Amino acid sequence: MKKAFNYRLWTLILVAIIGVVLSIPSVFDTPGRKVTLGLDLQGGLNLLLEVKTNEAIKARLSSLASSIAYETNDKKILIDSVRIAEDRIVFEMFDRKEKPQIEQILSKYEGLSVVEQNNVFSIAFTQEEIPKIEEDAINQAISTIRKRLDIFGLQEPSVTKRGKQNILVEVPGKNTPEEEERLRALISKPSHLQFMAVDEDRNARVNLMSESEAESYGDVILPFAQDEGEGALLLVKKVPILDGSAISSASPARDNNGKYVVNFTLNSDGAQQFGNFTSKNIGKRLAIVLDGKVYSAPVVRARISDSGQISGNFDKNSAADLSITLKSGALPASMEVIEKRGVGPSLGADSIKASLIALVSGFVMVVVFMVLYYNIAGLIAVGALFVNIVLIIAVMSLFGATLTLPGMAGIVLTVGMAVDANIIINERIREALRLGNTIAKSIEIGYANASRAIFDSNITTLLAALLLYANGTGAIQGFAITLSLGIIASILTAIVGTHGIYLALLSKVSKTKNLHLWFGISNDSIGIDQSPKLSHKKIKEK
Repeated sequence: MKKAFNYRLWTLILVAIIGVVLSIPSVFDTPGRKVTLGLDLQGGLNLLLEVKTNEAIKARLSSLASSIAYETNDKKILIDSVRIAEDRIVFEMFDRKEKPQIEQILSKYEGLSVVEQNNVFSIAFTQEEIPKIEEDAINQAISTIRKRLDIFGLQEPSVTKRGKQNILVEVPGKNTPEEEERLRALISKPSHLQFMAVDEDRNARVNLMSESEAESYGDVILPFAQDEGEGALLLVKKVPILDGSAISSASPARDNNGKYVVNFTLNSDGAQQFGNFTSKNIGKRLAIVLDGKVYSAPVVRARISDSGQISGNFDKNSAADLSITLKSGALPASMEVIEKRGVGPSLGADSIKASLIALVSGFVMVVVFMVLYYNIAGLIAVGALFVNIVLIIAVMSLFGATLTLPGMAGIVLTVGMAVDANIIINERIREALRLGNTIAKSIEIGYANASRAIFDSNITTLLAALLLYANGTGAIQGFAITLSLGIIASILTAIVGTHGIYLALLSKVSKTKNLHLWFGISNDSIGIDQSPKLSHKKIKEK
């Protein structure tokens, strides 16, 4: 009779080979995909940032003023120029009949305190809205920093909130001082891009003008990013035409002179606003302002809609970094680095050593127990356990996952869980043998009965691990990843793999009939039911 194809055994052999091959670069430090070590294991950069939430309120006010100016102009509502005076927006309407239209525009924005007196509108944020803006600023800053680090290509950085307005950034990896400085700038640079109209009527005497005088005209004096000689200052309208939130994409490039520039594209709303402004201001200058500095102020020659270019004294890295920050979005406010420290790998080396001692000692004790108690069945379980660990390392290497200290704890925990599954299977096989079943039948009964319990317990643990990953951050996610991989690998090796080994060895087991050698059970115990329901005598009578 032709022997059935043992797909279980070949599945185990295949995943074991793949696991060993993919694990070699991580274990022996050879070229190839490797597991990335976390900050607690290999060291890295640790930054504590303070978000200037008061600037976030000013930025939101500026954005609101820009929107009001655009919408009133779009609806052809005649108002005096929109100005920002300290913590409020002020403008005057010329025709009182247009008040309902203005109120309709303002009603779309929540958290505003609107006062109208003698046709003059004064708009400020309510006291209830200000804490919300500050909280949004923190959350937006965290999200923006994460996007920047992801686009930059860093593996598993940790960005978490600390206290009321602080953010802790942990970036694993050994970096040079130059790389650390570039990374610090990438993380903390606001990259607040604004398109602002130049006040051509008064700009000629900008060098003689005070900030208070400029404020009285609704203007602001800004410096150029590069030294422009006597024209190093520019007078621009305080309310921007558009800001960086309208940018949909940005990329570094080179202009006709071979200098690095950053090209950008606007979204549909931004393109419409930009097109309307440029079509009405041909022959006038438009300032491109980044973080309070003028990078260029070209003259508008024609209608511009959906794209533009930022030129400056860029090199390859600075142009790339600026495009990253523009694509990820501007920070809602500037941030101050209140603590910067490099975490050395010495602590990580001690942690790795301690974890490896725990893992190896635990593995050795498990091997000793399984072999002494189950004999060859114990050796089969140990082989499955080895494949289990190799699979975890292989999958993490394949996807470039980061291994943290809690992640190593998850691997150690996986060792115990994988052995537990094999113990359940071996005990169910022993029970079936004691009831007088044949070896082949006992193996099938053992796996059938054990699988239900193993699936129930492992799926429950897997769901808990997924919840930890979804709701946790940093170290907790590292633990959840290795635990989840260990559970899946355990089910594969214990239920599928070892079953295939038993089927391959079934003929030898049946010939020898030495149950003590194979399962650690005495041949004299066959046919003895140790359950309380049936005695040995009743089994014999049956």
